[in-house]
Amino acid sequence: MAGDAAAGTRYIFVTGGVVSSLGKGIAAASLGALLESRGQSVSVIKLDPYLNVDAGTMSPFQHGEVYVTRDGAETDLDLGHYERFLKTRTSKLSNFTTGQIYNNVINKERRGDYLGGTVQVIPHITDEIKRCILAGGEGADICLVEIGGTVGDIEGLPFLEAIRQFAVELGHHRVLFMHLTLVPYIASSGEMKTKPTQHSAKELRSIGIQPDILLCRVDRPLPENERRKIALFTNVSERAVIACIDVDDIYKMPGLLQTQSLDTLVLEHFDITAPSADLSNWAALVEARRAQDVTVRVAMVGKYVDLADAYKSVNEALSHAGLHTGTRVDIHYIDSETVERDDGDCLQGMDAILVPGGFGERGIEGKIAAARFARSNAIPYFGICLGMQVACIDFARDIAGLAGAHSTEFVPEPAHPVIALVTEWHDLAGDVQRRDAKADLGGTMRLGEQRCDLVEGTLAARCYDDSAVYERHRHRYEFNNRYRATLGNKGLIFSGVSAGDDLVEIVELDDHPWFLGCQFHPEFTSTPRNGHPLFIGFIAAAREHRQTLRDTAVS
Repeated sequence: MAGDAAAGTRYIFVTGGVVSSLGKGIAAASLGALLESRGQSVSVIKLDPYLNVDAGTMSPFQHGEVYVTRDGAETDLDLGHYERFLKTRTSKLSNFTTGQIYNNVINKERRGDYLGGTVQVIPHITDEIKRCILAGGEGADICLVEIGGTVGDIEGLPFLEAIRQFAVELGHHRVLFMHLTLVPYIASSGEMKTKPTQHSAKELRSIGIQPDILLCRVDRPLPENERRKIALFTNVSERAVIACIDVDDIYKMPGLLQTQSLDTLVLEHFDITAPSADLSNWAALVEARRAQDVTVRVAMVGKYVDLADAYKSVNEALSHAGLHTGTRVDIHYIDSETVERDDGDCLQGMDAILVPGGFGERGIEGKIAAARFARSNAIPYFGICLGMQVACIDFARDIAGLAGAHSTEFVPEPAHPVIALVTEWHDLAGDVQRRDAKADLGGTMRLGEQRCDLVEGTLAARCYDDSAVYERHRHRYEFNNRYRATLGNKGLIFSGVSAGDDLVEIVELDDHPWFLGCQFHPEFTSTPRNGHPLFIGFIAAAREHRQTLRDTAVS
C-alpha cells in the first residue's frame, strides 16, 4: 500500500446498522475526544455514499446544513460534530463522496492513466477509496473513518469492500471495526430486542468484516444478560459491547463511553500505551449547563425551520454561548414567510433575533422585516451571511431612503443593488478567484477561511478583542461598495473588511443595544470549550435585554 500506509497511522472504521440517524458522527467524535485526552493525535474522515460530488448543492431539507471547512470544502454536517468535539481541524481530505470517487476515476480513465484497461468497481473504485482514506489519515496517530448510510444499502457496498481490503492489506493490528446498531425496547412485551443487532452484524460478516466493537443505541440501561447474548451471537467480546444510552446533553457522551472503557479497548487493540484520560473539560461543560440561571428567547428567522439540522452549527454555537454566559438559550424557529405575513407580530416577546444564512427568494421580505423589527425595537440582532445582507437592505430602504433597494440575487435589476454578485476575490492562499452569473452552482462560491480586518473601537473589535480575525465563507453575493458612503453617512458602521479586497465583512449600529451582521459564518468555528466571541456577545446582550424587561416589570 502506497506510502507505507500513512507511516503508521491506525484506522478505526465506524459503520451503522438497522436504521439511519443513530448518531455515528457523535459516537465517532466522542471516541476521538477520548483518544485526544489520552495524548493521541486524531484525524477524521466521512465517506458518503451519495452520488453528489459534494454537499454544496444538496437541499437542507434533505441533508441538513452544509458544513464548510477551513480550506473551503462543502461537506456533510458530521464534520461539524468532529470539529466541535476535537482539537483537529477538518479539510478537503476529510469528506469523500461516491460522486467524487467516481469523478476521480473517470478523470484518470480519460487521461489514459489505466493504460487501456477495463475500469471496474473492483479494483479501480475500491483502490481510489483506499487512496483517499490514506490521504486523509496521513500524519495522525489514529484516523476515524465514518461510513455514511446503513449496512445493507446498495450504494455503500464499494466503501465496505474497500475497508475490508484495507484491513487485509494493512493488517488487523492497524485497523479496528466499530459498528453502531439499535437495540429497541418493545413496550408491549416489556423487552429489549437484540435480533436487529444480530442481523446487522451478520450482514457485515457476510461481506468479510467482523466488528471488533459494538455500540448499542438504547433508551435505557442494557441488561447484562442482553449484553452477553449480543456478544455470543455476534462473535464480539462481551466487554466490547458498549451501551450508548440516550443522554440529555451530547457533551456527556465522552464520559459515558469512558466509563465503559471504550478508549482502553481501542488502545489495547492497537497495542498503544497512553496516559489516563483527562475529561475535566467535558465535566466542566456539563456542570456549566446545570448552572445556567437565566433563560432567553431567541427567534431564529429562516426558511428551513421545519428541519433543525439545517441550522445545526448555529444551534450549537448558540448553545456554546449559553454555556459561557450561564444562560439557557430557548430557540424559537420562525418561518420568515410568517414574519412577512404578520409584519413581525410573531417576534413580540423575544429577547434576541437571529437571521442565519440561506439561499433563494422565498421568505426574503420576512427576513428583511425581522431585521427592521429588531432595529426599530432595540432588540439584539445577529445577521449571518444573508442575515447581514437583509439588514443592509432594510437600512438602505428605511434609513437611507433608497426605495427599491434589494439584492441582485432576488431582483436582477433593482433600483438600488446594495447587495450584488461578487465577481473577484482573493482566497486563503492569496490566489485571485473569478466568477460570473453563469458559473456552475457547485463549488463556485466564495468559500473557506479568509482574513477580516476589524475597525478599532467597534462592537466587533470589542467582541473579538483583536484587530484581525479569520472566518469561513460560503456565499456569492456581497455588499455593493458603491453604497458604502451613502449608508455610512446615515449611521451604518462598517466594522470589518476583507484583507486585500476591501469587501464588507461586518456591519453594525452604534445607537442600538447590540446590532451586528457578518458576511461570514462564525458558527463553523464555535466549540463548546471556547464558544465564539460574536455568539457570546449576542447571548450576553439577550440576557441583558431579558433582565431589563424583568426589572421594568418589577418597577
